[in-house]
This record gives sequence, C-alpha cells and structure tokens, in this order.
Amino acid sequence: MDTSRNPAPGQAPPLVLTVAGSDSGGGAGIQADLKTMLALGTHGMSVLTAVTAQNSRGVQGAWELPGEAVRDQFRSVVDDIGVHAVKTGMLSSAALVETVAGLLADCGAPVVVDPVGVSKHGDPLLAPSALDAVRTKLLPVATVATPNLPEVEQLTGVRVVDEGGLREAAAAVLALGPRWALVKGGHLPGEAVDLLTDGRAEHWLRAPRHDNRHTHGTGCTLAAATAAELAKGARVPAAVAAAKEYVTGAIAGGFALGSGIGPVDHAWRLRG
Repeated sequence: MDTSRNPAPGQAPPLVLTVAGSDSGGGAGIQADLKTMLALGTHGMSVLTAVTAQNSRGVQGAWELPGEAVRDQFRSVVDDIGVHAVKTGMLSSAALVETVAGLLADCGAPVVVDPVGVSKHGDPLLAPSALDAVRTKLLPVATVATPNLPEVEQLTGVRVVDEGGLREAAAAVLALGPRWALVKGGHLPGEAVDLLTDGRAEHWLRAPRHDNRHTHGTGCTLAAATAAELAKGARVPAAVAAAKEYVTGAIAGGFALGSGIGPVDHAWRLRG
C-alpha cells in the first residue's frame, strides 16, 4: 500500500468526506462513517443530507435537508480544507442525488458510492423516483459502488440467489458507469463473500460468518473504510480488502444496544 499520506506528528492526516444522513442511534450513517474514519487514522468530515429519528428497532422518521444546505456544506469543506476521498450514503430524493453527483463530478478525489436503499430494519431510505438519478447521475461518477444484493436488484433488476449470480450482478452494476463494482453477498447463506471487479480483474473477498445479530451499520462502515483506505493512498483492490478486514472485525464485536439490532463495533481495532 502507498503510505505517502501517513502524516508525521503535527501534520494533518488524510482527509475523508462523508455525504450521508444522520443516524440518531449512532450505529449507521454519518456517525458510523466518522467513527470508522477515525479508527483508520484519517480525518473525517461531513455533509449532512438528512436527519433521521432512528434507534435499534428501526427508523421512526426522516427529514431531508434542502439542496442548498447540502451544496454549501460541501463547498465549505472542499474549497477550504480539501479532500482525499469521498463516501456517499443516504441520498433520499432525485434532487439530492443530482445535486451531490454534480458536486462529485468536479471534486477530483476518488468516490465510494453506497447506494443506500433501505435500512437494516427494512425501512425505505430512497424514494422510488430517485432510482433513475442514482443510475444515470451518481453511479457514473463513482470510483467504487458498493451495493448489497437488495440494492443490486433495486437498481438493475438482477436477483442473486447464490454465489454464481454475483458475476451477473457486478456486470449489471458496472454497466451503469462506476469504475469498480463491489457486490456484497452478505445476504447469501454460508461465508460472507463479496465480488470486486472492474470488468477485467476479479477479486473475491471471503470471511467467516459470525453468529452475531448486531450488524447495524455494516454497509456504511464498509464504504467508509474503503474511502479511508483510498484517502491513505491504497489502490482500489487493496483498499477494499483492508475495509473488508476491518468490517469483519467490527461485525465480530457487534454489541446489544436497545431492544433491537445493535451496531457493529467501530472501535475494535483501537483496543489493540
């Protein structure tokens, strides 16, 4: 891995920006992203796109911020501080998707797109009317797109029922324009297997499946970790492999919180 951005004492660490919604329960969204970025030695910055009332049982409410607020947050951070990588999460409407896609097209940094469709609890987080904007505006500016299997089906119509279907799913996602597709097979039985490909090289990432129901924030965490590794100078395959290792450890350490599904443990690596 290229370590040219590892800071000396007193220097700023690599800069990572998350453009996503807030999770008031702290397990996913902006909160999960910033915890992940800190754990991986980068400086996390944020553009808030929506506020949710959310806990371990689900999403009780969601309020989208206006496009002007999103645009001004982005310009405020990027024009003054700069950025080495960007991660996007919850963009609930077509207007927000188009606004963010336009900003990302000119930012000059690698972009990890987590095309969030539903929460861990099954609550919809993306308006059906926004799907076409994700396909035609957002995914074409992505360095890496990280859909899970329900999101692949939502975006492409491809339904994956076994590991063999991951290739077809990845090809369908790549046809929408990202440079790399990371299709996450966590919904399949057996070991947790993901496929990363740019249409030429294939990288299969496997990890043992942990018997732990507390996995809230897994998708956000993987995408944020990938962005953090890219900001540190890693190439895409190495960045995704490192992110997979980090999120596997976070899932293993997931803990009960409230009366529903608890979060993964973003701080597991900091404990040594």
